[in-house]
Amino acid sequence: MGKTIDFKAMEKWNKIPKASQQLILKNVLCRNCDVTTIVDYTMTHDKFGVVLRGKCKKCGATVARVLEED
Repeated sequence: MGKTIDFKAMEKWNKIPKASQQLILKNVLCRNCDVTTIVDYTMTHDKFGVVLRGKCKKCGATVARVLEED
């Protein structure tokens, strides 16, 4: 994970089982590569839920994944 630390986002992320976390990280859409793994990501919390922003493992393009609130 990157350098930005949002404690509320981390708290929510840590409630997700480790196996599910890995599935989420490996299931991110890239505009160039389709489904990819997110790397070098930061994690923030906003009104939609936890937002992961980082890079595509395959091509390096910017990608994001939103984990919506219940």
